[in-house]
This record gives sequence, structure tokens and C-alpha cells, in this order.
Amino acid sequence: MDIQEQRAILVGVNLNNQPDFEYSMEELANLAAACDVEVAAQLTQNMEKINKSHYIGTGKVEEVRELYNKLEANLVIFNDELSPSQIRNLETDLDCKVIDRTILILDIFEQRAKTREAQLQVEVAQLQYMLPRLIGLRESLGRQSGGVGTKNKGAGETRLELDRRRIEEKISALSKELEMVVAQRQIQRKQRKKNEIPVVALVGYTNAGKSTVMNALLEVFGGGEGKQVFEKNMLFATLETSVRSIELPDNKSFLLTDTVGFVSKLPHHLIKAFRSTLEEVAEADLLVHVVDYANPKYEQLIQITEHTLKEIGVKDIPTIMAYNKGDLAGAEIPRVEGTSIYMAAKPRTGVPELVDLIKKQVFKDYVTCEMLIPYDQGAVVSYFNEHANVLGTEYENEGTRLKLECKTKDLEKYRQFVL
Repeated sequence: MDIQEQRAILVGVNLNNQPDFEYSMEELANLAAACDVEVAAQLTQNMEKINKSHYIGTGKVEEVRELYNKLEANLVIFNDELSPSQIRNLETDLDCKVIDRTILILDIFEQRAKTREAQLQVEVAQLQYMLPRLIGLRESLGRQSGGVGTKNKGAGETRLELDRRRIEEKISALSKELEMVVAQRQIQRKQRKKNEIPVVALVGYTNAGKSTVMNALLEVFGGGEGKQVFEKNMLFATLETSVRSIELPDNKSFLLTDTVGFVSKLPHHLIKAFRSTLEEVAEADLLVHVVDYANPKYEQLIQITEHTLKEIGVKDIPTIMAYNKGDLAGAEIPRVEGTSIYMAAKPRTGVPELVDLIKKQVFKDYVTCEMLIPYDQGAVVSYFNEHANVLGTEYENEGTRLKLECKTKDLEKYRQFVL
């Protein structure tokens, strides 16, 4: 659906004084801007329950129409997901195009999807959204009954049903293709688990600076060039899950994954379609919750992210709170308080401190010890030089003495050399 160069009226219903209503309207305006839609005006209504037929009250429908004509708008966007009949009734009474928050988000996702997996996920979500909303031209399609006992049953189908069938077939075909892509991702995840490399996932509200944090870590510890991920100051700049290896100077490494950003009222079709991408988060050893500390409503954004994580079944994973953009918030940075860090990823302030926090969480099973390895066991010395943090090496008569920090399981495996 192309909604380029359009002027829109935004409409929202505040049900029983929702505390975050004002922010969700602001967010709707940002979503519209992300689709290059100019916001001409906003209209809101306080209600105890929504109007089943038009979502808003009939008086408000009249108000929307007057404003729409006066401001020469060509689109009306509602802040919640509308039912098929509500869209139909509103379009009839307003005599204009009506869309809801869900289709707006789906549109942005469609524009941003670059990889085959993201494109498949978006298309499945769009088709699932469309399926119940197939409003055919009922009069002109009228049922041409095939008659009793007619062998050709197909003649009794309306175009509506044919469209529905086509969409269902397409969803089924795309889902199969998606399953194959997802299976591939799961094989990669199993491989990582086998290699026992800790996985750290960046999560947070869209545009909090997750990709900037990733790029900052890559620049310092990942050999930077060619591995950077796309970053831009806009909603949903990245949809792809990027996985990068962060190699630390002490021979420790972890995988860092950057996931799709969250937004309030993320459509359930999308959560379902992006489940495989979001599973990267569910299987992580540690979450780094990136917060836009310069946003005056940052506490609300934290709640939105936590709510979405709960919705996709992510719980009990240790979390570091990374309060980003501290330079814009006028905060004292870098500053670490427990498992929280105040930093600014763009100017690269607080990156070493963030890595120290991550290390404390994901390398808990490392122990410091001394070993004396006989000279005929040179392969063991090579192994530790590659897989452990060697703090000191001395050559004695009986063999090589190593002072090192290694995994507990490596300590057990080579216990005979421990002093």
C-alpha cells in the first residue's frame, strides 16, 4: 500500500484515561512521519468503551469529516487496530481512505525489510492482517449460485472467496519458505551453543541507539571495518537481526545480536511473524536494554520494552540497563551503578565500561589458577594460549608454568597440571 505524499488526520481514543495515551499519539505521529506522511491535525476522544460500529462516536465522525475537508487531507489514521466493519463504515461515512496503526507499522516494516527473512516475515504479517479485511464489492459480486446438483461447484464462489483462497494459499507458501529460513537460523544457534560462546542481545525501544551501541563495540573490539550495521535516527531503522563476534584482548569472546526495536502496541501479526527473529533474544545469556536517556519519557519506553519482552516469552534473563545518549541528557558519563551504565554510544563514551559490565555477567565461570605443563605437552600450552587469558608464563626444569584465567571446565579437564 503506497501512502507517499499524503496529509493525514490522526484520530485516537483515550479509553478510561490511559496513562500513556498522550505518548502513543505522539508515537503515531512519528510512525506517520516515518512513512513520509504529513500530519495535518490530531483529534482525540475520551471514552469508557469504543463504539463498535465506528470506533469513535458519531459526533466525532462528523468532526473528523469537517476537519478533513477544511485541511484538504487525504487520509485518516487511527491509533488502534480497527475491525473490518469499522474500516468499512468509516470509509463510507468519511468518504476517504482510513487506515490504522497496524497497517502503518506494517508499511514501515515493508519499506525497511532488506533480507529475505525480514521480507517474508512482513509479507506473512500483511496477508494475515488483510485476510479478515477483504471487503469486496459485494453487490457486483453477488452469489451466482451453481444450482442444486451442479457438478461445477466453483461457479458458486464469489470473487471474495477466490481472493481469500489465494491469500490463504500465499500465506501457506510463504510460511513454508519462512520455516526453512528459520530452521537454518536454529542450526546456527545450536552450533553457537555447542561452541559455548555466550550470546548478548541488545534490546530496547526503536531508535534508542542499539545499532550505534553495536557499532561502537565493533569499532573497539570487532575489527570494525565492513562489520558495521546500519544506524540512523529514525523508527525501525534496522529490522534484520545482526550477529557479530566481539573478540576481547584477553582471548574471551561473545556474540552480540542487534534485534528489531520495540514500539507500543506492536501488532500481534508482526510479533507472530517476527517470532524467529525475536527468539534470538529468548535464547540470549544476557540482555543489554538500551534506553534513550535523552527522551523525557524514557521510563515509559522502558515499560513498553519490558511489556513486549514478556509478550514474546522472555523472562529471567540477566539484564544490563544501558542509559544511552547521556551526553544529550546532560548526565555525568560514563557512570556505572550496579548493573546500570550511563553512556553515550555515538561519541563512544562508556564503551569499555559497558564491556566490563558484560564480562562480569557472561564470564562468571572463569577461574584463575596456575599450571605446570610438561614440555612434551606443548599442545596443551597452545590450547591455553588460544582459549584462555594467560597472565604469565615461566619456563622451569619440569615444564611451562602458566598463570591463567580459564573456563572451569578447562580447569577440570587439565586438573593433573594444576599446582
